[in-house]
Parts: sequence; C-alpha cells; structure tokens
Amino acid sequence: MSVVLRIAWRYFFSKSSQTVINRINSIALVVIVVATASLMIVLSAFSGLKAFGLSFSNVFDPDYRILPAQGKAIFTDSLSLNLLKEIEGVEAVSPILEEKVFLSFDDKSQVAYLKGVLPDYLSVVPADSLVVVGEWLIPDSSGIVTGYGIASAMGLGVYDYSSFLNISIPKKTSQKNFRQNPFYAQKAVTVGLYQISEDIDKKYVFSNMSFARSLFQYPLDTYSAIEIKTKQNVSSKNLIQKAYKIFGENIVIKDRIQLNTALYKMLNTENIAVYLIFTLVLIIALFNVVGALVMMILDKKPQMKILTAMGTPSSSLRKIFFLLGMLISFFGGGLGIIIASVAIIIQQNYPFLYVPGTSLPYPVRWEFENFLLVFFTLAILGAIASGWASRGVKK
Repeated sequence: MSVVLRIAWRYFFSKSSQTVINRINSIALVVIVVATASLMIVLSAFSGLKAFGLSFSNVFDPDYRILPAQGKAIFTDSLSLNLLKEIEGVEAVSPILEEKVFLSFDDKSQVAYLKGVLPDYLSVVPADSLVVVGEWLIPDSSGIVTGYGIASAMGLGVYDYSSFLNISIPKKTSQKNFRQNPFYAQKAVTVGLYQISEDIDKKYVFSNMSFARSLFQYPLDTYSAIEIKTKQNVSSKNLIQKAYKIFGENIVIKDRIQLNTALYKMLNTENIAVYLIFTLVLIIALFNVVGALVMMILDKKPQMKILTAMGTPSSSLRKIFFLLGMLISFFGGGLGIIIASVAIIIQQNYPFLYVPGTSLPYPVRWEFENFLLVFFTLAILGAIASGWASRGVKK
C-alpha cells in the first residue's frame, strides 16, 4: 500500500476533533448508501417488470415468424414446410391464417383478429395452456376460442347454442353490386376462453384452419404466416439464410423481439429514463461528498503543512483527498448495493411487497448488468466529485 493511500485510509477511519465535520462525513456516507441502494432497487424493479411484461409475449408469440414481403399471403406447400422443419435447431413449424374480422353477438359488436390454426400449432405456441374456461379447438369443427376480454365485452358463453357468434369479413371484389351482401360471414360457437393479458384477450380469436380458410376465401397452400419454434441456442443467421433458400426473397423473417418492437422500445425507454432520474439523485448525493472533502481539507490543514515541510508535493496531497473521496464513494456505494441486493433477494423468495389490489408479488430481478451499471456510474461520478473537491488543496 502506497503512503498516499495509507494516509487516505487513515483519514477515512479517523474522527475529527470537530463534531460538525464528523456529522457532515456521516451524512455524506448515509446519503451515498441510500442513493446507490435506490438506484439498484429501481433498476432491478424495472428488470422484473420487463421480464414480467415480456413473459406474455414469450407465451403467445412464436420464436420466429415468416411473413410475406408484399401482400398478405405466402404460397407454400408441404414440401417447403418439411424442408423448413429439417433446418438445424427448428423444433416445430405451423402455418396460420390471420385477418381482421367483425364480430357480432346479439346487439353487441367488436373488431378482432381471427387466427386460423392447425393442430400442430400447439407444438409451436402452447395456446391450449391459456384456456381457463372450456377447452381448446376440436379439429375440423366450427368452434372458436376467444379471449376473456372479448367474451366479457360481448356477453359470450361457452357452448351457448341458443345464439351463435357471427364472424364477418368484407368481400375482396372490385364489382359494386349494392344488392349483394358485401361481407362473407360464418356462424360459430365459443368452445373455450383463454386469458393472458388485457390487450391480447381483447384482440384475438382462434379457429380451425378450415373454418378460417372458408371465411377468408383463401385457396389451398396459401397462408398469412408461418410460425416457428426453435431450440434455445439456434443460429439465427443460419435459420434465416436457409429459409430464404426455401421460399426465395419474397418473405420477411422476424424474431420475437422484432414482433414486439414497440413493447421493447417502450420498456427500454422507461428503463433509461428511470436510470437518468436516479443518476441525478446520485449526483446530488455526491455533492455531500464534495462538501465533506472540503471540510476535511480545512480540518487537516495543520497536518498538510507538516507533510509539505517534509517534502510532499502538492500533487500527492491532492491524491490523498481524491482517494479519500473515492473511499467514501465506494464504501457507501458498496454498502448500498449490498442492502439493495439483500432486499431484492428477499422480495424474490419471500415477497413482502405486492401489486396494489392484487395478491401478485411485485416483480423484481437481480441482474449482473444492473450491478455493473450502478458500480461504474458510482465510480465515474465519484471520481469527478473527488477530483473536483481535491482541487481545493492549495499548492
């Protein structure tokens, strides 16, 4: 340990003869602890909220989705689908038909998306696990599975044959015949209700592929998209390259993040905003360190005169107080991170905070990235504050 660091270490643990200076130092340390702990806890809370929010899309959305580059339809056959299944890392493949439809039941109506699926769709997205009332689709039936939000808004019941749900879509024709019904329509009975999140529950209706194809008037081997489930360590680049070889350049391949771009951007923006706000709190806290260092420089003037007389250069004196400021920052910050980490781990394993009005524990998540972010933020801001205060040492 160098002499400069040893002196700074000694100053850190020594007490001043003046009570006011001791209190200022204690307050500076406590403020650093609180500010650092707050930053760590808030970042962990947002990490938990992000994971919680994305868990819905992780259940509902596929790992990859192949969409048409132009138009609404992909023309494919069983051979192309089998070639897609043979790509390394691909576990399951299922084509879908999806269009916006108009739902009407009794005197109530609503716009939603109808998604026609095959039985193997469940190997890509386990949608049957989301059904809370009734059951999943029966193959080759006209039954549908609706979201809980749609059912509540329209008053739908499960297996209610007294009144059918009417599903309609505008006819795709250029001929204007006012006597002809401008809509294709099908009647269906609800066989199940799924529940995942408020937005999704009000948006999607599931049906068998044959029902959707008949309603949408799509020819065979024509689909809206192809959904893919992959292994965890699949090579995205390899998958995309081989998919283009199979289907040509007339497709677009999107992963789960690209399918939820708006959600990811919103969560990342909120995370950055909160980080900047609490970094500002940490900056304000470090002003206390500056004040404490200035008071200690004034208090240690007699000792500095002795060191100067012994030949200690002014740069070494500034280093002493710079290191002293860094010790205060790191000691207070380290203690704050430890307190925050303990609180986060307790909340994860033994919840004591719950979302208001529910029995759902408030989601938090300890991440090493957050630890590094807090540590380097503290190190940079602490170095700036300590360097600024140590300039008060006169030459």
